[in-house]
Amino acid sequence: MQLRMKEHPLTAEQIDSLLDAVQVGHLATLGENGFPYVTPVHFVRMNGRIYFHGLAAGLKLKNLRADSRVCFEVEGQHSFIQADIPCDTNTAYQSVIITGNASVVEDRAVKIAALDAVVAKHTPQHVGTAYPENMLKMTAVVEITIHEITGKYYA
Repeated sequence: MQLRMKEHPLTAEQIDSLLDAVQVGHLATLGENGFPYVTPVHFVRMNGRIYFHGLAAGLKLKNLRADSRVCFEVEGQHSFIQADIPCDTNTAYQSVIITGNASVVEDRAVKIAALDAVVAKHTPQHVGTAYPENMLKMTAVVEITIHEITGKYYA
């Protein structure tokens, strides 16, 4: 375990709060070339899982269909803690790292519930608006089943 995890862990409540507040997370998938591929995604936490949406085709979906293992990271606001010498300057932050497995949601009801949650979090002025059928077909919703979640802070 990392030293900062031992000294500055976030509580489960702080982890949930950060996941609910942060707008963008970073998804890492494994490419067919063996290299990680990281993309920013708008996401929501729902029913103990992470959901995000995007086009129904693309490299991140190709990668997770080939290997469902993912890493997902978010960080909260940060600020520099100034010191008298550069080497002692530090950063105040909160972060959460999730490892798990991702899959495209096939169940229409779960897909719509996840989209509703994304809309409520990111564009609440559109809550209750129906999704055009052609848009639903073009949109993939991905669910991350969490295997491990850790959070840390420094202040």
